[in-house]
Amino acid sequence: MPLVSKDRRNLLQFVIASIGASFLASNQLLAKDKWPSAKPIKIIIPAQPGGGLDLIARTMSDKLSQATGTSFISENIGGGGGTIASLATSRATPDGQTFMVVNISTHGTNPAIRNLPYDSMKDFTHIAMVGGSPNVLVVGPELSKFDSLEALFNELKKKGRPISYGSAGPGTSSHLLVEELSVATGIPFLHAPYRGIGPALVDVMAGRVDVAFPGLIAALQFIKGNRLKPFAVTSQARVPQLPNLPTFTELGMSEFSSLQWYGISGPAGIPNEIVNNLNSQINRILKDPLIVAKFDAETLTVLPMTPQQFTTYIDKDLNKWKKVVKERGIQVDGS
Repeated sequence: MPLVSKDRRNLLQFVIASIGASFLASNQLLAKDKWPSAKPIKIIIPAQPGGGLDLIARTMSDKLSQATGTSFISENIGGGGGTIASLATSRATPDGQTFMVVNISTHGTNPAIRNLPYDSMKDFTHIAMVGGSPNVLVVGPELSKFDSLEALFNELKKKGRPISYGSAGPGTSSHLLVEELSVATGIPFLHAPYRGIGPALVDVMAGRVDVAFPGLIAALQFIKGNRLKPFAVTSQARVPQLPNLPTFTELGMSEFSSLQWYGISGPAGIPNEIVNNLNSQINRILKDPLIVAKFDAETLTVLPMTPQQFTTYIDKDLNKWKKVVKERGIQVDGS
């Protein structure tokens, strides 16, 4: 007499087949969900080709491609001070295929002063900080005779008018930093907005505007060429490119610090597994001495962070600029 009946044998075969099918389906699902896949991954650059954002995006894209074996490609989407690129990123599918180089403009100063079609925090998954570079207060040759910031301001105040300053435009860090400085010191300033920091620095060097607060990245070549004189940087520590230049903290303004920061983010809802994987890959790249040196040459200090630390950093930065905007009553047309 058979040990297993025909009906029972059929049932066992069915169960075994079902288990095999479930196991195969599970493996296929895991393979499908594995990140990164063979499909190219996009990193959006919120600017036209050229400049610091391109350097960061393409450097990270190249290194991530090497590290993962998956192609990371950079795509420039300019316009609207980064608004168009940010909106496109926020609306992308959160599957780990679309990321963006976010920065102080797209997720800090701009959202603090304008009504934008995206929320800097709710509509994004913030993954990793890349690095930051300070702003620097500068004057042209005409005012370079002063040896300290205090002496400079005392002399300019004698003119009986607000100190004029050039910025890269309303809502930029070169604008809001001076407004924050005005709050901290009680010194009145007169804003002269330009279409970019370049034209503003031209007028500072020509003596048509008293001061400017550009990023060190933009100002360093003119400082080294003795066409601009720096007085202090907004970083917490002195910068290696200008080791004799004090920080505002050293000058007694401990709360006055800021960085032009850059990082990698994606649309809201990206799975934690992907976020942690990409964060780990980026932080590993930022430990590479060659990458550190490459960014340092551009005055960019690497600042590896966890996703939570980076998210907290952006939130704190955004709230800081919102406070400055509120205290100074700053408004921008169309906001």
